[in-house]
Amino acid sequence: MPIIVPASKDTLFISDLHLSLEKPHITRRFLDFLKNRAIHAEALYILGDLFDTWVGDDDFMPPTNKIRTQLKQLTNSGVKVYLQQGNRDFLLGQRFCLATGVSLLGDYSVIDLYGTPTLLMHGDLLCTDDLPYQAFRIKSHTSEWQYSVLSKPLLLRLLVARWYRLRSYFHKRGKAQDIMDVNQNSVIDTLRSHNCLRLIHGHTHRPNVHTFIIDGKTAQRFVLSEWYSDKTEVLCWTQNGYNIEVM
Repeated sequence: MPIIVPASKDTLFISDLHLSLEKPHITRRFLDFLKNRAIHAEALYILGDLFDTWVGDDDFMPPTNKIRTQLKQLTNSGVKVYLQQGNRDFLLGQRFCLATGVSLLGDYSVIDLYGTPTLLMHGDLLCTDDLPYQAFRIKSHTSEWQYSVLSKPLLLRLLVARWYRLRSYFHKRGKAQDIMDVNQNSVIDTLRSHNCLRLIHGHTHRPNVHTFIIDGKTAQRFVLSEWYSDKTEVLCWTQNGYNIEVM
């Protein structure tokens, strides 16, 4: 069943904050956003990669405690917060959600956004031309792989995560940019399979609004922006339409 979004206030969409100890400015911007902007919304959707890495819900290293606390204050105030896992924080689980009051969404989530069925994704599943990543994604989302990782000591997981981030950085530098973008045929097939003509996602760090045709009907794909220390973008939706807030 689609999640029904009430029409009394606006609904906010963000993704790809990549919060970490090494990015204190972005963390401060996010905490300020939760306290001063999101508090006035009906709902907040975080579509993946809230954290730069996530090695398990037992990780309480800074700045995760502050983020947990502020998210809990937001959900306690009545704002509904929904979270999708990204390619960086796919090990984020129910323990984190229970501590924050956040609801975890699946990889494909259809909501009724002011009368229009809208598909929400992180976006990595649409990058089907990146075959090595898709193979790793399949392996890393098995219960056996995740159990093996989460059973390791926290310190070891943190060290391995740093190594993977460094390897990922050099891996991306050697790839053609088009391979890391979405495949349009995959976008169309995914929208068809979920009976939607609107898609909102992140992951690619290529913010834009794309309009195209599916079976003679107009469809739209909203790509959310990565957050930076000096600039953040939020997709805001009301019953009158959308706008992009730059803060």
